[in-house]
Amino acid sequence: MNNRELINNDNSKSILNIIHDAQIDWMHACGGKGRCTSCKMIVHEGIEHFNQPTSAEQRMIDNGRLAKHERLACQNKLNDDIDISVAETNKFPHIEYSA
Repeated sequence: MNNRELINNDNSKSILNIIHDAQIDWMHACGGKGRCTSCKMIVHEGIEHFNQPTSAEQRMIDNGRLAKHERLACQNKLNDDIDISVAETNKFPHIEYSA
């Protein structure tokens, strides 16, 4: 979203919570419970900083709903610098996204 950079010092929060704390709209249809893929992130850089997929993410991977470079913002915490974007199918119509 317009190339925003967020600084976070609280590694106990999910990436979804960090995004929302910064007042950025990011879809989360199931309320951050890992039951859908509406908070899916496309990880451009830093995939190596993520832990192994959670059981919720693994179900989505097994069902073909998450690719290798995609993770759920609700299921992951920030361990280091990452570069992410919103999945095309989860973009809000009222927001203008950067390329």
